[in-house]
Amino acid sequence: MNIYNPSKTAERMHVHEFLGSTGFAEPGEERHNHRFAGVTGEAIPLGNGRHVHEFRSNTDFVENHIHVVQGKTGPDIMVGDNKHIHFVDSFTTVDEGHRHRFTFATLIGPSSVE
Repeated sequence: MNIYNPSKTAERMHVHEFLGSTGFAEPGEERHNHRFAGVTGEAIPLGNGRHVHEFRSNTDFVENHIHVVQGKTGPDIMVGDNKHIHFVDSFTTVDEGHRHRFTFATLIGPSSVE
């Protein structure tokens, strides 16, 4: 994860909140899913004014275990009014012999700081 650096430009310093639920895993009575929430790291430039963010968070405890959700978002997706989101489609860590798929869009953020 990138660390706060006050010498970075304001545009690079923006972050996004995210939250979601994993897909279900395991059969029968052990079938379950998890919830998660967090805040991304600062913007990582891709060039041409585009960027991604790293993220890492734990899920909630279910059936006496947790999973980690982590990775990089997809590039910024403009949603109007100079705002954008990022999309993620990935898998949790393997814990208790299984993993979960998770998909989310970050909450809306600015494309630049005003």
